[in-house]
Amino acid sequence: MADLPAAESLHGMKRTHPCGNLTEAEAGREVILNGWVSRRRDLGGVIFVDLRDRSGVVQVVFHPEVGPEAFSRADQARTEYVLAVRGEVRRRQPNTVNPNIATGSIEVYAREVRILNPAKTPPFYIADNVDVDELVRLKHRYLDLRRPEMQRNLVLRHRITKHVRDFFDRNAFVEVETPMLTKSTPEGARDYLVPSRVNPGRFYALPQSPQLFKQLLMVAGLERYVQIVRCFRDEDLRADRQPEFTQIDVEMSFIERDDVLSLMEDLMSGLFREVLGVEMARPFPRLTYAEAMARYGSDKPDLRFGLELVDLSPAVVESGFKVFAQTLAAGGQVKGINAKGCGAYSRKEIDELTNLAQTFGARGVAWLSVGEGGEHRSSFAKFCAPAEVEQIIARLEGQPGDLLLLIADQPKVVAEALGHLRLEFGRRLNLYDPNSFHLSWVVDFPLLEFDAEEKRWVAVHHPFTSPLPEDREKLLTDPGSVRANAYDMVLNGVELGGGSIRIHQRQLQEQMFQALGFTPEEAYAKFGFLLDAFEYGTPPHGGIAFGLDRMVMLMAGRQSIRDVIAFPKTARATDLMTEAPSQVAGRQLDELSIQVKKS
Repeated sequence: MADLPAAESLHGMKRTHPCGNLTEAEAGREVILNGWVSRRRDLGGVIFVDLRDRSGVVQVVFHPEVGPEAFSRADQARTEYVLAVRGEVRRRQPNTVNPNIATGSIEVYAREVRILNPAKTPPFYIADNVDVDELVRLKHRYLDLRRPEMQRNLVLRHRITKHVRDFFDRNAFVEVETPMLTKSTPEGARDYLVPSRVNPGRFYALPQSPQLFKQLLMVAGLERYVQIVRCFRDEDLRADRQPEFTQIDVEMSFIERDDVLSLMEDLMSGLFREVLGVEMARPFPRLTYAEAMARYGSDKPDLRFGLELVDLSPAVVESGFKVFAQTLAAGGQVKGINAKGCGAYSRKEIDELTNLAQTFGARGVAWLSVGEGGEHRSSFAKFCAPAEVEQIIARLEGQPGDLLLLIADQPKVVAEALGHLRLEFGRRLNLYDPNSFHLSWVVDFPLLEFDAEEKRWVAVHHPFTSPLPEDREKLLTDPGSVRANAYDMVLNGVELGGGSIRIHQRQLQEQMFQALGFTPEEAYAKFGFLLDAFEYGTPPHGGIAFGLDRMVMLMAGRQSIRDVIAFPKTARATDLMTEAPSQVAGRQLDELSIQVKKS
């Protein structure tokens, strides 16, 4: 910093107006502005500076005849210098108005300027849509957050959070903080563990969610609880996951499923109306899990467009194409989609689609390009009777110029692979407005699924989800057929939040642990406090949790939740700015009775 100008005092130069709030109403008035140099242009006899603060940008003119000393000082200013400017607001000449900024009809003629702090040249431009590696942005996150689009994201997050708190306050919910240091319990992902110095060899866990505590608050008679809470999961990361994330956590007593869904629709429709000015159609569509998988190949279907999966099994049950016949004989299915107007796709393009399907478990893709007068191109039609081919085309409503894509496999693979092909063509064919929003519910999930590696049943949501009343008797005799009294809210093909009606009786909770393979002793060791609490008059209750980061990401139109979190981690769960995680001194490990194993 030796070559940079000395910093000056703010005293007597605190701002009277935010930069972006100036209008023609202030014309002729003296104002004081504080902010950063966003852009500087020296046109010889006049210097123009775009001065930026959180509110926006305004052009400041340094003219030697208006403020000779200010003009001289402005000659030292560079990008990202912090300035205090005193000057007069003037209307711009009509031919110099800038319609691209809110303050484009005025400018400030500077009479005095102070350099509050100089700045080195930043490693990237502080501007929207900057083309720079994300790792560089994360390393210098304090600079990245100066960019207007990043600040807009954080302001949007603030507005969403405020609306949520106000909504639940109006509806008689009480916000309660739950512990950050708690007990390690098996809830799906790996826990982040915290060693206890005063209890050597013992560990706290950072909560994956406040699930048990919010249920205990229902036992306590609070009846309506909400919390905007930090949660922690040690899991592999991707664009919409972080090791620490924020949930909107909700629980209610003396309710049924429809009560939760109705209230959450009130929340979300009001949120979109107030924050984005978007009206959401009510009620939100509801699909059962089975229906969503059958029609869209996903338990979080994007309903902004159709292109539904069509079951072709009845048409090919006696097919001469062995792949179809053998798959059906083995308990599989054959389904397809119609990529309208894509019949001219080359073999290379079709191979790319096959590769995409194979990444989701499919062995291959059968295809047929519909031609005129029965002249079709196909990978399988020559093995089938003409009537069978025509039936396939009819079921998929194929017309000349369409490309029909079929997958034959076990139902889970067919849904996964064909569902992703559906999404791919939704994008390719512009079947939806990318700026639109569609909210829906998926209900009646399976309660349990079988883990082939661990050779046991595991909870699809969590072990405290109640089965549907009509399926309860099958919990120990036919666990795979039991449906959960659970529900997910889906926004544009992304799970926005999920919840369930909870188990509130000790006997049923013990049966659930038994179905999951816990011995009574293991269940009590992990969850004894909850089982004991259920013996003291626990009310029926249920709730939901929304991913706040994911919600803001979608409403902001971003592709990664890292863009809506102030200080996120990388995909390797590291903080490039603070260089966390880091090694600690041996003395600290000794105090915690920890010895690090060398790899």
